[in-house]
Formats: sequence, C-alpha cells, structure tokens
Amino acid sequence: MSNFYPELNQRILEMSDGDEEFRIELTSAIHAGLVELKSKYGEGIQEKDSVKIQQIRHKLKPTLMMFEFDDLIENLTEGKEILENQGFGEAASRHYFEFLEKVSKAIEEVSQLKS
Repeated sequence: MSNFYPELNQRILEMSDGDEEFRIELTSAIHAGLVELKSKYGEGIQEKDSVKIQQIRHKLKPTLMMFEFDDLIENLTEGKEILENQGFGEAASRHYFEFLEKVSKAIEEVSQLKS
C-alpha cells in the first residue's frame, strides 16, 4: 500500500472503536466524499463556476481536516486564492491538475482501507 496518509487507518480504527461494521461504513463515507469532491470540483472548473467549487470545498473541509488530508487542504486553499485573484486561467489549470493528482491518491488509499 502506498502510504500518503500514514495516520488515516489508525484514525478510522480509533473512531470505530472496534466496531467493524462502523469502520467499513466510515471508510466508505470518506471514500464517497473524496469521489464527490473530485467530481464536483472538476465540474466547477469545467463550468468556471466558483460557487460550485466553494460549496464542495466547504462541504468536505471538516472531513479533510478530521482525517488529516493536509496536502489536499493545502491544495484547495491555494486553489481558492488562485481563483479569487486570477480567475479561471492558466494558474487555475495547473492547480487543477495538481488537485487531481492529490485527490486521486487519497481516493486510492481510502479504497485500499475499505476491505
């Protein structure tokens, strides 16, 4: 397993407190949130819709913080600044490709924890 988030499994185990069914549900919910983040963020970029991007960022921020997806949080913060200051130009495109790389790694890692 690639281990971009070394504490993720431990945090999930601590929250589930030995309840295997809850661990699976929690991991699935994290996975679904990351997949939604990737999808909605992509739609927002494609449609040049900063409100859609802001909404999904706001929705997933607590989960990202709770489970220490620090690289994604940092990337989303940078993206917010880029969109606010430069709009949907070349810098936003570069940011989006970095975002895709990071969110895809997160989704992959959580997928490995689901079973």
